Amino acid sequence: MSSQPCLPESYYTQLRDLQAVDFVLVELTLYLDTHPDDLGAIQQYNQFAHKRSHMVQQFELEFGPLMPYGHSYSKHPWQWVETPWPWQV
Repeated sequence: MSSQPCLPESYYTQLRDLQAVDFVLVELTLYLDTHPDDLGAIQQYNQFAHKRSHMVQQFELEFGPLMPYGHSYSKHPWQWVETPWPWQV
């Protein structure tokens, strides 16, 4: 049994907020698949995509990378093995 690292409450708050934005983006994507001409939905999608980009950048600056394989940057030393993976929290 592995022990969970002690993380600040802001880790969980930021991760939960990011997951909420991801949920909105999935729902908007599904909607836009059937309503491709809905300009309001496209604008909302782009707004949340922009918001997500900033949220990910802030999260990774504080806590390390969220995704491997070139989707996230890493500081030195290699951070991927040092931080808990999102599915471990």
